[in-house]
Amino acid sequence: MEDNGPFLDTSHRPWPKPAEPWRLRQRWSRLLFAHWPVPAAEVQAKLPPGLAVDTFDGYAWLGVVPFRMERVRFRTVGDRSVSVPKGTSFPELNLRTYVIAPDGRAGVYFFSLDAGSLLAVVGARIGFGLPYFWARMAEQIEGDTVHYTSQRRLSGRHAGGNFDGSYRPLGKPAPNDDLQRFLTARYALFVRRFGAVQIGNIHHQPWQLQQAEAEFRVNTLPQSFGFKLPDIAPLLHYSQQIEMEAWLPRRV
Repeated sequence: MEDNGPFLDTSHRPWPKPAEPWRLRQRWSRLLFAHWPVPAAEVQAKLPPGLAVDTFDGYAWLGVVPFRMERVRFRTVGDRSVSVPKGTSFPELNLRTYVIAPDGRAGVYFFSLDAGSLLAVVGARIGFGLPYFWARMAEQIEGDTVHYTSQRRLSGRHAGGNFDGSYRPLGKPAPNDDLQRFLTARYALFVRRFGAVQIGNIHHQPWQLQQAEAEFRVNTLPQSFGFKLPDIAPLLHYSQQIEMEAWLPRRV
């Protein structure tokens, strides 16, 4: 039997969990949210048909999110689940924004998800329709500081999506304000495949976020999709870890 403790509370969700069983569980560790406000029209122009950009104070928000994926497990039969050898722990880095689907539900849209595991890249592209890229990645821990690098390998027209940075928590809770909730309290991801918008439900407990500081020596993920970030410091949040579960995407 699986330990459902981290997933039992659903009172914070904007809609109920799906009735069918989850298909994927994993842990996200040493995660940094780095967000920048950008003109909403620029983001809308790069979204697939059927998705509308979600805004806060009139802006869309682009997020660059490095972390480590751990304890990846897939449900098989009943309450049984299996881990995949060489695919259970690896660095992951994503470029994301926030969208509203035709049915009014809001969630995350990923422009890219770079992963250090080729097995995870292939599985996520086939099973979830997500734009994963195989990357050469490294994560080094020095005290409470994370040194993180990523260089995209096979990327086609999105070549040059690289990252080199360091970040650490400051040990102070982040303000639990409307903007923080807008950026992080998301319980769905959206993809467009087979000619339709699909929703992939996710579930986790509310984030326990800290203030953070970061240095970005290289960050060309946004440029690899034609975005230019504003010349301002990003809004930063740090989470030590969170457990999540996910369901296969279904048509909205």
